[in-house]
Amino acid sequence: MERTMNMKRTGMGVSEHAEAKFCVARIILDELKLEEVAQRQTEIQGPSIKEKICNSIRCFVGHWKILTWIPVLSWIPRYSVRENGLGDLVSGVSVGIMHLPQGMAYALLASVPPVFGLYTSFYPVLVYFIFGTSKHISIGTFAVISIMIGSVSERLAPEDHFLTNGTNGSVVMDTEARDVQRVKVAAATTLLCGIFQVLLGLVRFGFVVTYLSEPLVRGYTTGAATHVITSQLKYMFGVSPRRFSGPLQLLYTLGELGSLLPQTHIPTLVISLVALSVLIIVKVINSCYSHKLLLPVPIELMVIIAGTLVSHYTDLEAVNGVDVVGEIPSGLVPPRVPEVGFFSSVVGDAFAMAVVGYAISISLGKTFALKYGYKVDSNQELVALGFSNVIGGFFQCYSVTSSLSRSLVQESTGGKTQVAGVISAVIVLITVLKLGSLFEELPTAVLSTIVFVNLKGMFMQCQDIPALWKSNRVDLLVWLVTFLCTVLLNLDLGLAASIIFTLLTVIFRTQRPRYSLLGRVPDTELYLETESYKEAKAIPGITIFRSSAMLYYANAELYQEALLEKSGINVPKLKKRKEEEKAKKRQEKEQEKQTGVLRELAKRVLVSMKNVSQSVHCERTDHEHIINDNSTATVSHGNLNCSFQPEQDSEEEERDKIDTHSSSCDNVQEHTHSIILDFTPVSFIDTVTLKTLKNIFQDFAEVDVTVYIVGCQVCVVQQLERGGFFSQSVSKGRLFPSIHDAVLHCLCQRDLSSSEFALVRL
Repeated sequence: MERTMNMKRTGMGVSEHAEAKFCVARIILDELKLEEVAQRQTEIQGPSIKEKICNSIRCFVGHWKILTWIPVLSWIPRYSVRENGLGDLVSGVSVGIMHLPQGMAYALLASVPPVFGLYTSFYPVLVYFIFGTSKHISIGTFAVISIMIGSVSERLAPEDHFLTNGTNGSVVMDTEARDVQRVKVAAATTLLCGIFQVLLGLVRFGFVVTYLSEPLVRGYTTGAATHVITSQLKYMFGVSPRRFSGPLQLLYTLGELGSLLPQTHIPTLVISLVALSVLIIVKVINSCYSHKLLLPVPIELMVIIAGTLVSHYTDLEAVNGVDVVGEIPSGLVPPRVPEVGFFSSVVGDAFAMAVVGYAISISLGKTFALKYGYKVDSNQELVALGFSNVIGGFFQCYSVTSSLSRSLVQESTGGKTQVAGVISAVIVLITVLKLGSLFEELPTAVLSTIVFVNLKGMFMQCQDIPALWKSNRVDLLVWLVTFLCTVLLNLDLGLAASIIFTLLTVIFRTQRPRYSLLGRVPDTELYLETESYKEAKAIPGITIFRSSAMLYYANAELYQEALLEKSGINVPKLKKRKEEEKAKKRQEKEQEKQTGVLRELAKRVLVSMKNVSQSVHCERTDHEHIINDNSTATVSHGNLNCSFQPEQDSEEEERDKIDTHSSSCDNVQEHTHSIILDFTPVSFIDTVTLKTLKNIFQDFAEVDVTVYIVGCQVCVVQQLERGGFFSQSVSKGRLFPSIHDAVLHCLCQRDLSSSEFALVRL
């Protein structure tokens, strides 16, 4: 192999924009020569099944020995209080203050009493501290997961089941029994969700989240935020609409709320508007002056305190009939086994929560990990989230995931490790033990406004629409379809429909790839699309065909049709014409055979007549023959006349006819003698593709066009070997490592002159 490097130089030295060139001289390599030169290993000996099992057991036991499944033991001994202590302390206090209002507010979404939102902000956080690997995400309540829990709780424990007869024939709802039942449903769903996550993590199934593309997740969370907003309107307006379930639930609920607007509770609406205005104004200030503020103003906590004080001193519940939070028991509840009888009714919802919760958590965790340069184990995160839900289910918590708003606060206030989560849990614990009863008179409308304002970030995702319109309209379609399915079909069916639609877009894009013909860029070995590059010129007699997608059973037939269309070779027509030629030749041979018999008979008659004429020297009136100057013989015998020309002229005429007819077929395909298939995108070969390739090789061979394949990976070659693709007619000599090798081979086979060959030689 010969290499040369040339650089352009100026008078002052090497030019600023020097161009490096290279030249490689080697033989033309097909697959057989490549295997010989590169010494391909025909059999790669892998471990046996017994060895794989032993290695798996050894690794599993090794994991338990070094306790890698408990990451806290690997980093807590190296924790530096001097470097991380202050940042984690400030961050933990800030996040803990956010946990209080969000925990109680999101409990309304989950249709459970607010104190259970505080439990959810405590127990799972401690569990994640032990098993989690992300240093910056804040585990706890989240709006999307809360609304998913709430839809299950309201479906299995509807308010209609807890209506009792009161005094004077009135109907009274037993809210205490309703809340107890809904807590049981939420705990059972959370336990099953955690079990799914732990099992998926143990079998290293963390890659499942890859099927949830970013447009899908963002469209889904935006649609879920629409459900959240709709569910909070009844608290803000102080009305009690009927509950709807199933598809179009959101539209029915909005219609019901519209019909109840005349019954709006004015004091509740006033409280909602005031709290909403204060929250929006202060959050805008936090956003505008975030670079100047040491900590963001904890406006949610301030609004909760102010709302509680106003409600207490003005007795809003008794005087104005404003709904308040109600009794908040002090202390922690003992663990209790969730009712597994609900598992059969919530299995689909639990799996959807497991996937969605993990997708949100791992996407946020990897974002921070990439920013700060550490690794997040996707499978370990799945296990950590699962254990958080499993243990939380025993303490009557509902399903958790990471929160974007709290995680951003934890990161921006200096949090560097999971210790910040423990400190935030301590803040929640103090509130539950000592301060919980102080919030009993807090209006529920205040919590609804907190939920409303905190969903601003999710609705800001609508800005994806114009961006996706410019960058990728298929992703825009996925975003819109996911949003509409989530809004119209509810959260569980919407997620399933969105995933199916996303996978269908992938399938359709592989079924309708871009098929193109390649041409060579002059003075290079590069072959580019002739439609996209003006300087890419097609090589006469050679068609180079490429598909932008891999080749498999769903698009194999389309691949063959596109090849016929792009090559311009009408194989069926040529095959039919060839068959007609064969049939015509057979007919001509039969006619020639009959003509030969008559010609032989005429010769014999002519010879006999000559002999008689020479021997007798007399004329016979009833029998004569004449040989003209133009070598045409006429034999007359009585009333029979027969004339013919010599055999040589007749044969030449027939030969001219055959040559003229055969040239008509040759002219159709004389411009294409070779087809090169670029298999660079192909990563595997299935049985349908194998049959399609065999048909392509066979069909083009019947019209005297040779097909070659280039760019095959080793695994593809092995699959072709196992599938019996190679034979005497199709050998490995049809496979080449590069397009240029195949082109040079085709030109050598056509025995081009040196001047023509130089056009494609480097």
